[in-house]
Amino acid sequence: MKGTIILSHGLESGPDATKVTALAKVAEELGWVGIRPDYRDLDASRDLQAITARTARAVAAAPASGRVIFAGSSMGAFISGFASTRRECAALFLMALPVGIKGYAFDFTAAAVPTVLVHGWRDELCPVKAVIDFASARGDTLHLVDDDHRLGAHVGFCAEAFRQLLLSLED
Repeated sequence: MKGTIILSHGLESGPDATKVTALAKVAEELGWVGIRPDYRDLDASRDLQAITARTARAVAAAPASGRVIFAGSSMGAFISGFASTRRECAALFLMALPVGIKGYAFDFTAAAVPTVLVHGWRDELCPVKAVIDFASARGDTLHLVDDDHRLGAHVGFCAEAFRQLLLSLED
């Protein structure tokens, strides 16, 4: 086993979401263990404080030792960043990242680890300029695609970008 990947779904989704499932398949093919926490009970409240509970659940899903990668889409990407500051990780893979959530008490942050982002030019929920600024300030790899927030036309692209990240971490 090469390590564990915590794959976090978005707010309007679940652990069997299309993008998370595609990433889990890549992880398995390359010898990683994929864990997909279920946040739907927390998301049902629509309370912004559930973000903190979501982050705690992602961190708790990670093993106490060994290599970990946090990956997610939308709200799953948001909490993956926070989780990376609470549990050492080898990398981040963030899709359709909201760099800020209005009303949430904490500014978005993420560990300084290899980070790959995929974002749609036409994302109607998460402004592309904020993601460009975030990635630029950190020197992260950012893939911008002609898609909306769901990245539905680029699931395969996301899986391949994820594969390339995992391959780059091999010894």
